[in-house]
Amino acid sequence: MLQFIYSQLIRLLLPFILFRLWWQGRQAPELRRNWQQRLGFVPRAGGTVVWVHAVSVGETIAAAPMVRRLLARNPSITILMTAMTDTGLTQAMKMFGDQVQYAYAPYDTPGSIRRFLDRANPRILVIMETEIWPNMIRQCRSRRVPVFLINARLSERSARGYERIKGLVAPIMRSISWVAAQAEKDAERFRRIGVAASKVAVTGSVKFDVDIPVAVRQASLELKASFPTRTVWIAGSTHEGEDAQLLAAHRQLLNTHPEALLILVPRHPERFESVTDKVRKQAFSLARRSLGDDPSGADVYLGDTMGELMMLYGASDVAFVGGSLIERGGHNPLEPAGWGIPVISGPYVFNFETIYQRLLDDRGVTMVNDADELYRHLTVLFDDADERHASGQRAFSVVDKNKGALDRVVDGIIERV
Repeated sequence: MLQFIYSQLIRLLLPFILFRLWWQGRQAPELRRNWQQRLGFVPRAGGTVVWVHAVSVGETIAAAPMVRRLLARNPSITILMTAMTDTGLTQAMKMFGDQVQYAYAPYDTPGSIRRFLDRANPRILVIMETEIWPNMIRQCRSRRVPVFLINARLSERSARGYERIKGLVAPIMRSISWVAAQAEKDAERFRRIGVAASKVAVTGSVKFDVDIPVAVRQASLELKASFPTRTVWIAGSTHEGEDAQLLAAHRQLLNTHPEALLILVPRHPERFESVTDKVRKQAFSLARRSLGDDPSGADVYLGDTMGELMMLYGASDVAFVGGSLIERGGHNPLEPAGWGIPVISGPYVFNFETIYQRLLDDRGVTMVNDADELYRHLTVLFDDADERHASGQRAFSVVDKNKGALDRVVDGIIERV
């Protein structure tokens, strides 16, 4: 009954969802492109299709090493990557070109899912992290399409929320074939909300298997060479409410280290212009990557392009990971750690609690609460190259010793293909 009520509500909301998509498309025309795919009208796929669903940019990046490994292990399979956002698909296309197929994920109405499955005909569905869509999962099970939750994480807050609607959630959880959980805490929470214990394994996080392609390494070296005398810190994946604090810390840093350069990378492209205005209003000299500006003489270099954050981390000496000075829950600290540079974060990291705990255990990350604390720690790192190197190596060693989840996940998928 709850499943029926859910499906009817989604159907009733669909016209409003489509109207919102059209409205947002006035400013971002790419949102209107291929909108029919959101109703399940995707190109027909042939061969053995592995459907990989990643909600947006972060999950898409996390899926990349897995997709590369799957294609290397079985070149005959067809990878169909879906995302809910245009930025997620753009990121996937930038990474894989014509190696895989792409589509927007269908909205979770019974009809949209049915049309999608009829056309894509997947052999298996691999969902990155925890995207739980009732109709998507239940219809896959009814067609004997195994559903894997990979790199799965579930915070205590989310688990309590699911427990409040356990009548709806538990049947969905029983339809999942395998949960590859990041940590035992995540595994226990999945069991609490209805996944059979035999279907839950603790594989670790595939994000520890940091994959930096040769082309990305080369691009970072070329960018770094354009400001050879500057010491660079990057603030990656920032959100509204953080930029002012980061710019305040940079203003203090410039007073003592005039050679300092901040690479500022907003998480969402719709914020590029507003962040540009903030930087200019505070009288910083600005260079924009999207315009091809020379960053060598700027105070702030705005990373206002998509899909280049990993490369920009590689061109930096110190990294601050955004989404953590506000109650957003943080972003992936392993991307800068994989480059062997010092990692700094704010206190709000509940989206990556296991990863951050491992970094904290080995002093691979420094947590700060505000702009003043950030400035003070940046000063320490800018003044002491040896400490900068040691801090980066501690972060890298955490990545190195926790690798291996990717092999376990790929083995599990290949067995079902």
